[in-house]
Amino acid sequence: MGEDKLESRTTVTVSPAATVQPAPPPLKPRSLSQQLLPAVHGMLARPLSSYYLLIASSGLLLLIGLTMVFSATSVKAYAEDGNAFSAVQSQLIFAVLGLLGFWVCQRLPASTLRFLGIYVLGVAVLLLGVLDLLGALGAVGVLPTSQNGEVVTLGPLTGNLLWLYIGPVGLQPAEFVKFGVVLWGADIIVRKGASLGYWRELSMPLFPVVGVLFILVGYNDLGTMLVLLALIVGLLWAAGVRLRVFSALGVLGLAGIGLLIAAASRGAGSGSAGEPNYRLLRITMWLHMPENCDLGYCYQILQARSAIYEGGWFGVGLGKGALKWNWLPAADNDFIYAVVAEELGVVGCMVIAVLFAVLAYTGFRIARRVDDPFRRLAATAITTWLVAQAVINMGGVIGLLPLTGVPLPLISAGGSALTVTMAALGILAACARAEPDAARALHARPPSRWVRLVWAPLPPLPPPRRPGSSRPSTRAPVNKGGVRRR
Repeated sequence: MGEDKLESRTTVTVSPAATVQPAPPPLKPRSLSQQLLPAVHGMLARPLSSYYLLIASSGLLLLIGLTMVFSATSVKAYAEDGNAFSAVQSQLIFAVLGLLGFWVCQRLPASTLRFLGIYVLGVAVLLLGVLDLLGALGAVGVLPTSQNGEVVTLGPLTGNLLWLYIGPVGLQPAEFVKFGVVLWGADIIVRKGASLGYWRELSMPLFPVVGVLFILVGYNDLGTMLVLLALIVGLLWAAGVRLRVFSALGVLGLAGIGLLIAAASRGAGSGSAGEPNYRLLRITMWLHMPENCDLGYCYQILQARSAIYEGGWFGVGLGKGALKWNWLPAADNDFIYAVVAEELGVVGCMVIAVLFAVLAYTGFRIARRVDDPFRRLAATAITTWLVAQAVINMGGVIGLLPLTGVPLPLISAGGSALTVTMAALGILAACARAEPDAARALHARPPSRWVRLVWAPLPPLPPPRRPGSSRPSTRAPVNKGGVRRR
């Protein structure tokens, strides 16, 4: 009996459910995109990611710009002055002034920027009016001009087409007009509020000021006028203006651009009465390059294409380009992108294009996330300004757009353009720090006192979010109905 009990206890019955299951197949390794996308998403989700992206992209563009300005001017500067660094030294001085402007604008609160907007625009328009007045007096023979008819002198004032010299100091008033339009336009639209749905409220005083700038800026500089129009379109789009308003503005803008092109036959810009219309010729040369192209109006296009062809994919090497030796006009300014194409190739051009794309993404991201309506409009306008100017310059150099003669932001040589651009980036940086999540993070773990004194103060702390509340709209409220809102 004991043995029977022992056998019954040691007997094991295996049921069908307890059969051994086959081992699961090995997991496939994740692809590179599956590994990078979560990491990138996590980095972008950090509170201060917009601020760091802005600083990184703009800083790299400035560093590349200083390097390419030295490469484009060193040979010519050494041949003329015996010092290869003479041209880039002035660009370094303006870069330092631009950093000072960045620092000041980053520290200013939104209320101060709104207060200063009308005064900045007023001073810029005054300087622009003085420059145009000097040009008009020189054209009618009241003031003496140089041999080419572009330089006019009256006491300590000297006008040279787009430049106004006050003694030894030279500046471009049109660059300060862009900065003034950003501040003043954003302040006006915020003040209008919901009444922007009415044509009467929209047209006063925005349209008269735009009309005056259209004449003062566009008569001598069509490219800058196109950038201003893009800036104003960005402001109105961020304000939520209806599409039919954009249609009407588009028709008026095209008509005005046609008038400015026709005015070149009467001496507008660098044109002369009785000479071929150089603005129209730029468009016709872009649409259809003639077989027997002389070295007049299509010389720049041919040389830019030669630089791109010589550079290939990886370029001939930094500093080894040959077309900048007086073969390529304005190699350090309007056509510096062609120098990049020759020396750094398609890869170098793509790096600059990607950095501008990052700057565009960051600017519009800041405009979408910030709560203050003025900062939202200013961030949209600044981003539209810089991106439109970069697209116009690069598109003209590579042949996708007609030539207009605007500098490449942060890359081209030019004191006024670089200083004003960096000051505008300072406003954009202040907007990035004023994002609700960024402001809460800075207040939760504030930097040391000396960092706040030397670099930037703490942004204003946004009000706490209510439970269940959503992110506020990114556009200013616009009255689209027929009832006037209080």
